[in-house]
Amino acid sequence: MMQGLDPMQLAAGGALFGLLIGSFLNVVIHRLPLIMEREWQRQCAELAGTPAPAAEPISLLFPPSRCPHCGHRIGALENIPLISYLLLRGRCKGCGKPISLRYPFVEALTGLLFAYAAWRFGATLAGLGALVFIAALISLTFIDADTQLLPDDITLPLIWAGLLINLAGTFTSLESAVIGAAAGYLALWLVYWVFKLATGKEGMGYGDFKLLAAIGAWLGWQLLPLVILLSSLVGALVGIALILLARHGRSMPLPFGPYLAAAGVIALFWGHRLNQVWLGLLP
Repeated sequence: MMQGLDPMQLAAGGALFGLLIGSFLNVVIHRLPLIMEREWQRQCAELAGTPAPAAEPISLLFPPSRCPHCGHRIGALENIPLISYLLLRGRCKGCGKPISLRYPFVEALTGLLFAYAAWRFGATLAGLGALVFIAALISLTFIDADTQLLPDDITLPLIWAGLLINLAGTFTSLESAVIGAAAGYLALWLVYWVFKLATGKEGMGYGDFKLLAAIGAWLGWQLLPLVILLSSLVGALVGIALILLARHGRSMPLPFGPYLAAAGVIALFWGHRLNQVWLGLLP
């Protein structure tokens, strides 16, 4: 821990940093699927021997943020996490149309989780790693909720980052991390094929395999049963609730990534304690 900083100071700093990162994650959540779609269109056009569709260049940094309704460019004073949303009363300064609650929610969620991670782990390698892990999981959660995609641009680096950070045994041993990555992937891969052979349908995507592999690489194989149990339980409860509320058809797919990500965050903070409780309940 950095000298002169107590846990509450670290938590406050983590919260402020999290609000800023949350603002950037909103950009990632919105733009990364668009960038992927543009790349797929370019590849399809190249294979077909036709010109790629004309489109404005887009990246995570360019063009500057603007209102999706009227194109009003978002100025610096309109882009202060949470504060700008409140001052603007949730409406675009240019056209007055509502700004999605998603934006302040992602900022607040990131700030809250960063604050707890900073308080929990302190100014250590584990603390820094926890922030990276959380930021990636938040991005994947909302991208999957919107598009049912878990981009390799996030999941694959997350696997390698988990293995590298555990070279020093930060969250688990390197051996446990390697086994966790392999076991996480293979566990859902087997579920996928059993379900497909039994029903002829695909129950989940390969992105889910990679996400569980990443969680295994960060936290070790010992926490994988807990992550699978928690994600399945929450996913089942949410799915049943949506069906009962008539907001989701029984045959419509539900993204599993958000539940894996939520379980991964829970396991990061309380996994070993929950494992002891869970194992203590077994006969």
